[in-house]
This record gives sequence, structure tokens and C-alpha cells, in this order.
Amino acid sequence: MLWEYASARGMDRRRFLGLMAAGGAAAVLAACGGMDAPDAVGMTPSSPADTGPARVSPWFKDPAPFIVRGDKGLEARLENMQGAITPNRLFFVRNNSVSLNLDAEDWRLTVEGDAVSEPLELTYADIRALPSRTLTSYLECAGNHRAMFGVMNGQEASGTQWMTGAVSNGEWVGAQLHDVLTLAGIQPNAVSVLLVGLDVESPEEGFRYVLPVEKAMDPDTLLAYVLNGETLPRDHGFPVRALVPGWVGSANVKWLGRIVMSSEPMWTRNNTTSYTLIGDEYPPVGESLGQPVTEQIIKSALALSWPAELPPGPHRIHGYAHSPRGSISRVEWSTDAGRTWNDATLSGSQPDHSWARFEFQWDAAPGEHVIMTRATDAAGNTQPDHVHFNEKGYLFNQPLRHPVRVA
Repeated sequence: MLWEYASARGMDRRRFLGLMAAGGAAAVLAACGGMDAPDAVGMTPSSPADTGPARVSPWFKDPAPFIVRGDKGLEARLENMQGAITPNRLFFVRNNSVSLNLDAEDWRLTVEGDAVSEPLELTYADIRALPSRTLTSYLECAGNHRAMFGVMNGQEASGTQWMTGAVSNGEWVGAQLHDVLTLAGIQPNAVSVLLVGLDVESPEEGFRYVLPVEKAMDPDTLLAYVLNGETLPRDHGFPVRALVPGWVGSANVKWLGRIVMSSEPMWTRNNTTSYTLIGDEYPPVGESLGQPVTEQIIKSALALSWPAELPPGPHRIHGYAHSPRGSISRVEWSTDAGRTWNDATLSGSQPDHSWARFEFQWDAAPGEHVIMTRATDAAGNTQPDHVHFNEKGYLFNQPLRHPVRVA
């Protein structure tokens, strides 16, 4: 299938055979995609070595700007964010093991399964030689806002009690997963695409997530190696991670090492018992105990500490909203428990799968207040007044009641 891939990009048979003889698959991929593409964004093909002091935490980045959630989570503080793009040093982290310290030169990605015609082993250079795609996308843990099941609805769900900061927004560069699956000769009977990480200390000895083939072949589903103009940080999956815009964070497998294409539906811990909506309102699907968590939902949150403290007087309040179904068309805010709503102003653009930044003017009087926000997207979806409970606390998106003390 490598020949079909090269031929589709204008390479003749004679040149193809010559490149294969001279340098193998890597030479063909380089000629198709151009090895100079990574340099165009000002990066070297490998991440700098860790030259600092001996590592003493599960992460490589400084945890000081975050709310530390055990040894596997760094919750972002939305109040520290000003623009649409989240700086890498403030980008939230959710791991299932410590962050891996991998060498790009030794890294390999295998592509196999009963729905491929030509199993592959690709190097980091091979991935970067493929045509690149750049897009802006938010990334959010399925459990973001989980704590609100208890805080707002009085029924606490299990799992890390994320507030509003298990989400960030970035500009990503990577190869299309579509191209890699095409190289491997994806078969017409392909149904499931299993992504497996190299984090062997995670459950199943490598975190894994199953994508339906339609989502895997979406042109915006990437094998990302750049975040915000920098080589992908180690805490975020260096050398290569999956980026699946609009889907829950667990689908965006970090430190990717293996892809399995199957002609049958595949079931793992993460679509049977773990990343699954389990509760009275969620009848089981397939081999799952409930409904597997896939696409994200529309949400909004204020960029304020929880609870917030402000001095009296006028304030320009801002926050963020996002939806997997399209751009945000409207954000409203209320200070009277939702009896009346006012329109916030959307600021800046919303390229690709970006979140939206909104703001409004509030004249704060002394006392205890609650500010609520709700978002509506271009498809007409609006945050619901109530979310049914699920045991693991996924996909909470009621309008938040954000407490603010003015003194």
C-alpha cells in the first residue's frame, strides 16, 4: 500500500523504486511529505534532553501554577488564562501513570490488526515526514466539572474531583491518522481502531481507547507532535500522541505506541467499565456496563477562582465556552439564579475546534453573590438545566453556580 500512497501524491514508479532501494519507506515518505516541513515551524525533530536536576515528581513541568490532583492530575486555573490559547506551562495534565521520558530516536509506532493489509512500523522521522496538518482544538478530561455533581446536586461521583480546570486550548501540528491507516492498507471491513499508549504502568499495561473507524479517518484526527509552536512536551505525550478533536480526553492517547485495526467491535476497560456512563438513565451498550463516553458536550465556565473574591466596583469578567458540535454562538450570564439572563460578548475568533472566550461587565456590590453562565452553539445546543447522575461523574454541563464574595 506504500506504492498506492506515493502514487496518489504524484510519484512515478521509477522514482518510487529508486527511493525504496536507497532509503526504504522513510525515503519515500520524506519525498511525499517533505522533510523540511518540521523546520518550517521552527523545531528540531527531537525533544531536548532533560538536563535539570533529578526528577522528583510525576511531571516534568512545574506544578506550582496548578491545583494538584493526586499524582496524576494538574488542574489548570482558568483565572490565570487571558487569551484563547493556553500556554504550555499552564496546560492541564491528566495521566494514568507518571509522564514518560522517551527518546524519539528509539520510539516506534506499530500498526497492525486483521483489518490491515500491510502491518507497519514507523519511526518518529516517518511520522514527521508525512504531510502535516495544523489546527486549534481544546482538550478536556471527561471528568471536568465532576465535583459539581456533589457541590451543586448533592450526589458525589467517584473519581478525581475536578472543578473547572481539566481543560485547555492549543494549536496542534501533526500527521493525519487517516494517512497512517492508509499506508497500512486499511480494509473495507474495518470497524474499530484501538490506540495503545506506551505507559505500561497504566491499566491494561498501556492506556488504550477504541475509536470507530469513521472518527479515526476524520481529517482532523491527528498524530500530534507539536503543541503551541513547540515540540510536544513530555507531559503531553512526546514524541507522538493522538488528537481527537471534540472527543473526551481519554480518546487522545499520549505516548502512542501501537494501533490495532479490527474488523470487529473492540472492548477494553475504557469502554466497558471505566470511561462509561453508568446509572439508571444509561442502559448498557454492547459489552459495556453503561454507555461508553465518546464525544464531549457543550460547557462554559468563568475564569475566576472558586470561590472568588473581588473588591466592590466595576469588573470585566471573562470565561471560556466550547462545544464539539461547532462554534459558540452565544453566552449568557445571570446573577439572580437564572431568572434573568444577559448576553456576554464573544471576543476573538474560534478557529477549527477552539473554545470561545467571552466577557461581560459586572458592577459588583458588597456581599455574597452567585454568577451563572450558559452557552449555546451554532447548531442550537444549549447547556441543560439538569444532568442525570452517573457513577463516575462524566460530562457534567449544567450552568455552574459560581460563588463570588465582594468585600
